[in-house]
Amino acid sequence: MAFESEKTMFEVYREKTYTDKFRVVYFTELNDHNKGSEINRAMSGEHFTDGFIRDIKKEEAKARIDGLLDRMNSGESMTPEQFEREMTGYLA
Repeated sequence: MAFESEKTMFEVYREKTYTDKFRVVYFTELNDHNKGSEINRAMSGEHFTDGFIRDIKKEEAKARIDGLLDRMNSGESMTPEQFEREMTGYLA
């Protein structure tokens, strides 16, 4: 049985310093080694969307996010609302 607390916090952002590509950071998976650098990278980017994915479907959700980022980084236009619709069933 999955509990409501079993979820992973994420943010999708557009990197503004080097590549202008969309990226994702999973905040609740960061450790002391990479926490500062990953948060700083996300904070220096342009926020696109954020939320929580259910851990029970986490690997499927991460694969879906990767696919959406690939599409967006290939030039497909997508709004945060469209992104969230594509993630229906995975968001907590």
